[in-house]
Amino acid sequence: MNKVLVVEDDRAIREMCTVILEGENYTVLKADNGKAATKVLDEESDIDLIITDIIMPEKEGIQFIREVKRTYPDIKILAISGGGAIDAKQYLELAQNLGADSILEKPFDDQDLLEAIDKIKF
Repeated sequence: MNKVLVVEDDRAIREMCTVILEGENYTVLKADNGKAATKVLDEESDIDLIITDIIMPEKEGIQFIREVKRTYPDIKILAISGGGAIDAKQYLELAQNLGADSILEKPFDDQDLLEAIDKIKF
């Protein structure tokens, strides 16, 4: 069974992703920002995939992706974003350039999420 860490400050999106993933038999861990996610990673050594938002408080997704790729290079990353000060596509392209294995623009539905995960080999 694959273990996924969902890092999303929007509770509704975090819970939606959890329900979708648990329905596909993934074990799901959750964090509401990059700082909290770093603590989860320190405690859980067998995470296969991280789904992370880009714009979050305390530690945003770009910094978090950099740290994950430096410390845990084998963990796959799916970056998600709805944009912010700039267009979501620009944030997602930056995330991909920094090592995200796949990207997904918000809003997305169940099928979009599962298809993005299926494209990642883990």
